[in-house]
Amino acid sequence: MTPVDRAKLSDMSILRTEQGDVLNGEIDHEMQRIGRIGKTLFDVANCVIRFGDAAPAFVDGGRSIESIESAFCYGMPLQEVPVVVPDTRSHSSLGQHRSVTGAPYIRFYASYPIHNVDKTLTGSVSLVDYSPRPAFRERDLQLLADLAALAERELFLRHANASQLDLQKKNKNLRRKSLVDPLIGTWNRGAIMRILTIEAIRCDKAGEPLSLIVVDLDFFKRINDTYGHPAGDTVLVKVASRLRSCIRPQEALGRYGGEEFLIVLPGSSHMTAMAVAERMRMAIAVQPEVIAGASLNLTISAGVASTDMFPTATTEELISRADMALYAAKDAGRNRVVKATPDLS
Repeated sequence: MTPVDRAKLSDMSILRTEQGDVLNGEIDHEMQRIGRIGKTLFDVANCVIRFGDAAPAFVDGGRSIESIESAFCYGMPLQEVPVVVPDTRSHSSLGQHRSVTGAPYIRFYASYPIHNVDKTLTGSVSLVDYSPRPAFRERDLQLLADLAALAERELFLRHANASQLDLQKKNKNLRRKSLVDPLIGTWNRGAIMRILTIEAIRCDKAGEPLSLIVVDLDFFKRINDTYGHPAGDTVLVKVASRLRSCIRPQEALGRYGGEEFLIVLPGSSHMTAMAVAERMRMAIAVQPEVIAGASLNLTISAGVASTDMFPTATTEELISRADMALYAAKDAGRNRVVKATPDLS
């Protein structure tokens, strides 16, 4: 078989990780590149970068020369030491292999072990050819070792990248946990205040209004005293879920205090904010919650403040205005929404 014929029969390499999954992305690119380097460097039919024991599945169903070469290499036991068989026909066991005694008549095989980052044997760089190589020298073995080292470096980089991504994911999760109320799953006080500050700056630059709603669950202490704190916690979770259903993705809900919530509505006028607050009030009051076997009729009071009513107000002043409106709602009998106005005190 001529070098041109061999090139036509084995111009593609399908590689697997140590878990048996097909490599992809940059790692796959690099492993295939190592295989091409090995094939050209040693002028052999194929250089197979092998991982694990399961041979890759070829689209041709294993009938092409390349798939047979790959299956031959995967059929060899992984060894911790280099293996060089200058003439397979003269080898005690390989001489009986069907790919040696029959088509495609493999006559040369060599391999060098590949170790994972934990130094465990995970694969090999294997060479196959159709002519014996009695002159495979120590220098050639060192070159094969260099190819294995390149493959090990790619495994190390893959492991390092995966570890870095995992660490970034864990850090992101930890950061998110530090911003989320552990009981009800909304933003906590620090997070919602930060969101308010960011949105206030953004809305000011964009010339848009910013509104906020302060919500308080009516008679929450009575619920805790009557049914216990676990029941009270369940009520807060239920209320938070209903409140969340009333806002858009770009709006934010946070736990501002014990049973108080702060809702930030960027780009919303006081009229829109009043409509949202009223929708929240109705969402809570429309249906009782069954807690600890008891049916509870829940209500909220809410105060609304907006920059279109207080254009020069800071975020702290806006919250203070909403708080005053909330107190007015409670003084008026609870279960209602009150808008902050300049004359409200």
